[in-house]
Amino acid sequence: MKSDLPKQFLLLDGKPVVMHTLERFANTENKLQLILVLHAHMFSFWDELCEKYDFKIQHTVIKGGETRFQSVRNGINHIAEQQQQFLDNTLIAIHDAARPIITSEMIDLCFEQTVVHAATVLAVPSTNSIRQGSLEENKAWDREEVWVVQTPQTFQGDILYKAFQQDELPSFTDDASVVEKLGYSIRLIPGDYRNIKITFPEDISIAQLYLNH
Repeated sequence: MKSDLPKQFLLLDGKPVVMHTLERFANTENKLQLILVLHAHMFSFWDELCEKYDFKIQHTVIKGGETRFQSVRNGINHIAEQQQQFLDNTLIAIHDAARPIITSEMIDLCFEQTVVHAATVLAVPSTNSIRQGSLEENKAWDREEVWVVQTPQTFQGDILYKAFQQDELPSFTDDASVVEKLGYSIRLIPGDYRNIKITFPEDISIAQLYLNH
């Protein structure tokens, strides 16, 4: 991002990206408990941002880990400790802070689908031709079978809790891959191409365009 700041703290439409993201979850039909997982070194900085931008949405900040897996596990364990149980009858959505264009309606849909299907992932069909392999050896792949994964990834709480008791593996590239390791099927929910993850400097401009429309 050509910035010293983590991308979730960069300004979008006059306030940090992550504030937009939290607002989308706060404005759903469901009353959600919002948990923001941050590096411990960012706690005081986040407090300063909340004061500066008069950010009043109720949320809990907890310490993250060195990897995504560890950070998500910390979040899950926090919920389990608060409820003093292994998350029966609880739904948990895990979302990238740098995806601020997710709609509240899409978040509600993810929760609705997860009541029926134990593990769901928001995804969009690939619009590009796909080749599988290395630079030297590769082959064409049917893009009709390729989905580009987004977040939120939403799970029934007891399953997610059990999944994150496993040892971390290099193959765990997202939360769904952790749950899948236990033998659960992942249900895809058709997503929205505008639900971009801010990764490059130009993505801020794209996100701003989406916010304006």
